[in-house]
Amino acid sequence: MEPLLDIRGLRTYFFLRHAVVKAVNDVHLSVFPGEMVGLVGETGSGKSVTALSVLRLIQPPGRVISGEIIFQGRNLLALSEAEMNNSVRGRAITMIFQNPRSCLNPVLTAGTQIARVYQTHCGGTTRQARERALEFLRLVQIPDPESVFNRYPHQLSGGMCQRVMIAMALICEPALVIADEATTGLDVTVQDQILTLMRELRNKTHTAQLFITHDLGVVAETCDRVLVMYSGRIVEAGAVNEVYARPLHPYTSALLNSVPDLRKDSRPRSIPGEVPDPRNLPPGCPFHPRCDRCTDICRVQEPILVSRGGSRQVACHASVQTEE
Repeated sequence: MEPLLDIRGLRTYFFLRHAVVKAVNDVHLSVFPGEMVGLVGETGSGKSVTALSVLRLIQPPGRVISGEIIFQGRNLLALSEAEMNNSVRGRAITMIFQNPRSCLNPVLTAGTQIARVYQTHCGGTTRQARERALEFLRLVQIPDPESVFNRYPHQLSGGMCQRVMIAMALICEPALVIADEATTGLDVTVQDQILTLMRELRNKTHTAQLFITHDLGVVAETCDRVLVMYSGRIVEAGAVNEVYARPLHPYTSALLNSVPDLRKDSRPRSIPGEVPDPRNLPPGCPFHPRCDRCTDICRVQEPILVSRGGSRQVACHASVQTEE
């Protein structure tokens, strides 16, 4: 099966007056049709910039300097702005942002905003757009959708606003939905409802989903595969159960050890040090200053992402030496 989204060697830099911020630095990743993929990593690892690069929403002083973003057989970086607006953004690829209330227009009702998305990208009359919006408000399990249709964002709870955002993202039946920290800041019960909803919608619509999060529990509960990102690069990838059971990269192990486990009588361990400054990355492997498995080669040579059988991939000299 060919991937729906195939990112190859993506580099997105921000050119400041006195420095270059290498936010995304040679990223390779893929998402297959109908698949739910988690993209995890600490704050500053480049997850959101990767997502914005896919939709070509990077603003100056940032820009994509190299690589390919192949979606449904087309390189998105080669399309015109008109082609991106007409056939990709909001139509084939949609995005659910972290803070739904700030992303919704405060002077338009929730239903009006959903209906406008449909009319903009799919056409139809005002009445057809309204019926379609109500249909998707029901799909995301909003009670009394007719009432919510006429409410403004400030009249809705955070969970309700997130459901409205999901309805907007799905109303044109896209091939790919990117959810950027979509459950951050929600109550635990509401978060569970949203995650359950996203799984159910995947089963109904067969839409592929890319979850960007720092919450490993969300990925374990929701995703088929996980991609671990560090300092602008993918350092490990594979099926969720395999990566969680036997992580190959020291950073993945450290992330998993930092999560509290109520089933074990042990305290979570923090990762020593800090994420490298993307303006001044260390030579060799970016994780080597924090790694307890660091060897001489790690300090001078950056590892490449290599296959370890099936869907497993890892970029780590120590892992390669262990396998050998």
